[in-house]
Amino acid sequence: QVHLVESGGGLVQAGDSLRLSCVASGRAYHVGWFRQAPDKEREFVAGITSTGSQPFYADSVKGRFTISRDTAKNTVYLQMNSLKPEDTAVYYCAAGWDLRAGWGRREKYDYWGQGTQVTVSS
Repeated sequence: QVHLVESGGGLVQAGDSLRLSCVASGRAYHVGWFRQAPDKEREFVAGITSTGSQPFYADSVKGRFTISRDTAKNTVYLQMNSLKPEDTAVYYCAAGWDLRAGWGRREKYDYWGQGTQVTVSS
């Protein structure tokens, strides 16, 4: 069993930065960040392997977001720079072990956090 807790969301202006944290209990899994805007499907944002050796990003956030992992603290971070209003969403972290079918496949993740709201004003 893995318990995930996100934090770090908030209200910022366009161009600002935020850092989200996802603290995980239990064994180390691969971790993905997803986001869901109102009336939209939950979409993959970024992911990182269990060892932190390899990150993955959605095209929409490449160059602006950075995912990292502190294995000693069981924490995965999502540094979000140059935020845009279209980044507004609830951000979720998720943990999974077999993601060979694709990091963006929501059904392949075994555990989900409760989400943290990010709102970017123009």
